Amino acid sequence: MAVGVRLFSERAGEGGGEPVLDAENGEELMHVQPLVSVVLGNRPPESPGTLYISTKKVVWLSDVDKEKGYAVDFLSLSLHAVSRDPEAYPSPCLYTQIETGSDEDESEDSDSETNGVVDLSKITEMRLVPSDPSQLDQLFEIFCECAELNPEPIEEEEEEHNWVFSADQTGDEVAEGEDPDWLISENLTNTIGHSNGDHDLARTVLELQIDDQRFEDAEEMEHDVNSSRQ
Repeated sequence: MAVGVRLFSERAGEGGGEPVLDAENGEELMHVQPLVSVVLGNRPPESPGTLYISTKKVVWLSDVDKEKGYAVDFLSLSLHAVSRDPEAYPSPCLYTQIETGSDEDESEDSDSETNGVVDLSKITEMRLVPSDPSQLDQLFEIFCECAELNPEPIEEEEEEHNWVFSADQTGDEVAEGEDPDWLISENLTNTIGHSNGDHDLARTVLELQIDDQRFEDAEEMEHDVNSSRQ
């Protein structure tokens, strides 16, 4: 689930070093970019700090206030792009859009800051402004690489119907007067749609059933012809 931007101040050492990463779960530092300003929403840019990009998240730590920092997981970044259009923003930057999990209708402009305190849950845009604009392309490539390492989780779709029957179930239902043709057809359709590995067997059963029916029809026709000749 997307959590958006969050405060981050966990630094290694005595509080003046790199951010603390979740090494136990395989998080690794990918890139460090000094002299980067961060812009949250429509707020003014923060004083330059250091940008840390790991395999899991983006962390910005202030160089002025050692207690100030922000982090956002790559799973919360829905878009990132290099922006050099001065009409979009005065300085070249890496523009990102952030999923927060809140209602899209909520206004960021009116709710993102109250009494000087930023409500990070309302921040849906973030700009990273390096002092050296030539670094933007490299930052973009690193973002792309890390985004590929964090694909969106696939939610398992609940099965509305279960048309796959076991041999025992099929036998019981036939004994109760159910039509076996219907059971096989439904099973065959489900097998092809869900790729559960039994479609060859089901198709063979259906083909044999059709061939048997044709054989019975041929015998009846031959019997009728012989009767007419007699």
